[in-house]
Amino acid sequence: MPTVPVFPLNAVLFPGVVTPLHIFEDRYRALMRDLLALPDPADRTFAVVAIREGYEVGDRGVQSLHRVGTLVQLTEVERYDDGRFDIEVTGRQRIVLDEVDPAGEYLTARGDLVADEDDTEDATEEARRALATFEEYRTRLSSLRGGPVLAGPMPRDPAYLSYSLAATCLLSQSERQDLLEAPDALTRLRMLRRSLHEEMRSMRALPSLPATEVARTRWSPN
Repeated sequence: MPTVPVFPLNAVLFPGVVTPLHIFEDRYRALMRDLLALPDPADRTFAVVAIREGYEVGDRGVQSLHRVGTLVQLTEVERYDDGRFDIEVTGRQRIVLDEVDPAGEYLTARGDLVADEDDTEDATEEARRALATFEEYRTRLSSLRGGPVLAGPMPRDPAYLSYSLAATCLLSQSERQDLLEAPDALTRLRMLRRSLHEEMRSMRALPSLPATEVARTRWSPN
């Protein structure tokens, strides 16, 4: 794969999930300008990789990155007069980065795209179970809130369902990274179902509202 721009973030993004980002640092303003100069919108891609150590901004900056991230496509842009951008990106595919090059205006790296293995009957059945568990979780959360919890329709495809749930459920960044690095949808769905059951056990033990917002992300198969 050719060299791609790298955007370090204190978050994990997933394929198929639409994510808003606010761009204010000079180096990533430069990245947006370079992407927007490309005539074909399909070429406006970069790798979002979670920060392992360090910060997005500040004197210390990024110390180290995870190797596995998500190749995203720039899909929506609002540019402000002061040079900032509000954007939306859509995750396309997982990517494993080689050594990152810090020499340019922004980080770049060569990387290999990684696809999930083909769905199996086990993955399809696990997707059904995970979706049923999520619906049970959403029902319990609605009962605690005293009203419906809104969420868009979930995909039925095992891989995209696993990514959508991973972006939606209450998880730590390290848990999300583990899900992104999981080898296939079946493994990811099993991990998610365990997490949902643990969350529901916590809700029964301490019936207060968890800090979960099941409608904060959208997914897209494109």
